[in-house]
Amino acid sequence: MTKFVPTYELYGEMTGRKPDFWLHCETIPSRSSLHHWEIRLHRHESFFQILYISAGSGDAIFDSERHEIVPQTVITMPPGLNHGFRFSKDIDGFVISVLASHLKAMPGDRSPLGEWLAVPHLTRLDMEEADAAYVAQTLTRLGQEFARRRGGRTDLLEAHLTAALQLTARLSGSVEGEAADEGGRRMELLNDLIHRHLREHRPATFYAAELGISPTHLNRIVRAVTGQGAHEFITRRLTDEAKRELVFTFGSVQEISYRLGFADPAYFSRFFLKQTGETPRAWRIGERARLGM
Repeated sequence: MTKFVPTYELYGEMTGRKPDFWLHCETIPSRSSLHHWEIRLHRHESFFQILYISAGSGDAIFDSERHEIVPQTVITMPPGLNHGFRFSKDIDGFVISVLASHLKAMPGDRSPLGEWLAVPHLTRLDMEEADAAYVAQTLTRLGQEFARRRGGRTDLLEAHLTAALQLTARLSGSVEGEAADEGGRRMELLNDLIHRHLREHRPATFYAAELGISPTHLNRIVRAVTGQGAHEFITRRLTDEAKRELVFTFGSVQEISYRLGFADPAYFSRFFLKQTGETPRAWRIGERARLGM
């Protein structure tokens, strides 16, 4: 008989509602001490989780696999994974739960980071290495920033999260060599170009010319890494920026449309509706309500 594995938002909390936060952070002892230092096998459907173990020991269980926990380890777990923990009473560190939809790459997509995020990892940090020490410091800062609730909190949380995940993936060795791969190099350059020219609404042919390759070659590279064509990838970047502006700034839809390079706010609304199925105003209201803003 298959053992029932409960699904939670946060461990022990089965609300039956959609999550009302995009990121949550707490110390590991704050919850595990309530359960006699044992977190039984469970899963999260929507959340990617990161544990930073700064002290103590124990075991991590991924489905039926058991892994030793030692100090200065980062544990990353994708949504849908059955997992649990047994901690020593001197355990310390942070557990971070983030909606997978808010990550820079979706777990399981065809980018190197997406493939890494789709599989659980225990990454031990050699604190004599600068990048490892930075990961530990960054995750600690993320925990402190979450608790303080000061101005600029959301932007800082996103920056800390992105830096910590990218460096942890690099340290784990799973994406080692990405920069040396032609596709990886081209995508790095493409992302930088899109960042600089996003508000100019340049077509894929412009970016291909800037990279010195044909549009067909660019399309092949982007599809191999992301599963999307170049045009779709550029459009998604513009849509993601529009979403960020709508949620985290206080400008009107008209002001945001101009900031994003749309000469006609009505055209911006049609563009956003086509990409998301909602008008900018309706999406903003719904997303802010969901995030409790």
